[in-house]
Amino acid sequence: MQCQSEIEARTCGDIHTLEAAALAATSRAAVASYAWVGRHDQEGADAAATSAMRAALADAPGRGTVVIGEGEKDDAPMLFNGEVVGNGRGPDFDIAVDPLEGTSFCAKDLPGALATIAFGEPGTLWSPGPGFYMDKIVVPAAAKDVIDLDDPAEVTLANVAKALGKQVSELRVVIMDKPRHKDLIARVVRAGAAVQTPAGGDVGGSLAVLLPTLDVDLLIGVGGTPEGVLTAAAVRALGGGMLGRLAPQRAEEADAIRAAGMSLDRVYECDELVTGDAFFVATGVNGGPLVGRPRKGAGTTITESLLVSSGQVRHVTHTNFD
Repeated sequence: MQCQSEIEARTCGDIHTLEAAALAATSRAAVASYAWVGRHDQEGADAAATSAMRAALADAPGRGTVVIGEGEKDDAPMLFNGEVVGNGRGPDFDIAVDPLEGTSFCAKDLPGALATIAFGEPGTLWSPGPGFYMDKIVVPAAAKDVIDLDDPAEVTLANVAKALGKQVSELRVVIMDKPRHKDLIARVVRAGAAVQTPAGGDVGGSLAVLLPTLDVDLLIGVGGTPEGVLTAAAVRALGGGMLGRLAPQRAEEADAIRAAGMSLDRVYECDELVTGDAFFVATGVNGGPLVGRPRKGAGTTITESLLVSSGQVRHVTHTNFD
């Protein structure tokens, strides 16, 4: 297998060693959280995924630093920022992680929950500091040069439609179903576009934009910053377009961002969120349009994953021995 990037080239084999470690981490997290599917316990599912992922990452070759982890914004179980993982025998690398993306999907057995991770070379993954939320736009490559976070939604729709050779009425847009998006959703619908409104899962929604087979043209709205960095790793690898800006949801968060010397006005392009070689992995927890749920066999559990790196999307099955 030909190495596609510097981070891969340092560990290239039958399957890249760091990629194998990432796949093991998301697969074990998916299997652990699958036991909680439909049990209406988001925290229990998240804790199970986090514990399993942490254990898997302890065996990763090299020294990995968690640059951005899920959990701080809502006191959920977490791999914390600055945590060091790995066995020390190999390259240094940075990690962005959400062990269970779509906790409510898992708890309620709704399709779309994923275990997700991104690996990058040291210093390549942006850290949002005390910023937990981000306003973002994600589009396919053909529309990457026509987006602006300061544009009204109606202008964004018109520009993206033109870039994609469509009418606004042909666009399919993902906006998370949150109270903060009530007006945004109404405006997009009035403009004539079709809107998917999942309860969460903006990483999954962004992947749907990047993969042409899933017939989604645009993701807009405010989601988590961990999800933003994870998304940026996939967007950069596939040449899509993404813009992000910190969007604090509480006064305390805004004050902490300012105290850290960070701007609430700065718009980050994808290449600023992930500045170098990186790859992204997502493993299915309870099925959906991207990847299936774990399947049990004789003493094993088979998981399905997407591995996104250097212009490639690979569908990977992984055998987990019980």
